[in-house]
Amino acid sequence: MLVYQDLLSGDELLSDSFPYKEIENGVLWEVEGKWVVQGAVDVDIGANPSAEGADADEGVDDQTVKVVDIVDTFRLQEQPPFDKKQFVTWIKRYIKLLTPKLEGEKQEEFKKGIEGATKYLLPKIKDLQFFVGESMHDDGCLVFAYYKDGCADPTFLYFAHGLKEVKC
Repeated sequence: MLVYQDLLSGDELLSDSFPYKEIENGVLWEVEGKWVVQGAVDVDIGANPSAEGADADEGVDDQTVKVVDIVDTFRLQEQPPFDKKQFVTWIKRYIKLLTPKLEGEKQEEFKKGIEGATKYLLPKIKDLQFFVGESMHDDGCLVFAYYKDGCADPTFLYFAHGLKEVKC
């Protein structure tokens, strides 16, 4: 299994069990999330509750919740939304922090592609949800989520160059 960690914070943000598609010249990864139900599962064991003297309302009071699989699996923490000015300030700082951590070819790819990726994200800024890793590290990578037209499940966007592949 492969896990992808944030290069700056070390937080696990993704794994190979969530396939990705490269977009914007490979600078962004697009990953489809899914809403899933967590909690109790109603299992019919074939018993007849009325014959057993049980009340129709009697039973286990378990809670179920709907969560997004990626957010839950990697314990992503939602952040307040950014406006365009805040986003540009963040991206400039992120570029400054990430670039020295990249080596040779990767650094050049990132420098060439980050402008296009930023232009891809800016028009969507009002529709994006912002997430950080579990440690909530200030300088870490942001993970973005949005809903494509007509989709009930969110799509996540990652900066590919900000992720480090770790074999588990």
